[in-house]
Amino acid sequence: MVGKDCVAIASDLRLGTQALGISSNFQRVPVSHFSRVCPSLTICQVFPITDRLYVGLPGLGTDVTTLYERFRYRVNMYTIKEEREIHPETFTHMVSSTLYEHRFGPYFIEPVVAGLSKLPTGGLKPFIAAMDLIGCINFAKDFVVAGTASSKLYGVAEGLWEPDLEPEDLFETISQTLLNAVDRDAFSGWGAVVHVITKDRVISRTLKARMD
Repeated sequence: MVGKDCVAIASDLRLGTQALGISSNFQRVPVSHFSRVCPSLTICQVFPITDRLYVGLPGLGTDVTTLYERFRYRVNMYTIKEEREIHPETFTHMVSSTLYEHRFGPYFIEPVVAGLSKLPTGGLKPFIAAMDLIGCINFAKDFVVAGTASSKLYGVAEGLWEPDLEPEDLFETISQTLLNAVDRDAFSGWGAVVHVITKDRVISRTLKARMD
């Protein structure tokens, strides 16, 4: 979700396989452990790529682990080769091409990218994008959603989002959007984590939610 010189990305914390809930603190649970227990676990985790760039990976647990490691490798190689940090737009196309390479046997992931882009003038501009599982990019100027509760998220976000939100107002808006949407979806919820990216810092907060 885009704000005034800031951007926010949020995720629920539920780790589960269909209607069976496994964990409510996935951000602190090693993925590989649960992947061995049940290969059909669906989750969403938000990973930092740079200081001003985050990616959310909602989908199959094993694919989340695989793709994050692949993205981390490619970003590190880009940084070494180019001798500069990767821009959000460049990273988005990297994610898209990685997914499209496997279009005939796709990863079950719908990535969401959020970050601050550098302008030629030296300023920073909010950037968000989302993709389907074969890498088709959806650029947006307000908000993007993904996951099992996406239809609910769209409805709530359209009602709550406003242009030029300050960081604290953006945090409140994205938090209320996520919490109200996951309450209407049986496969989502069990807490949430929100990251608000500004030019000076990243504000990360964990939210409590319904556990039923």
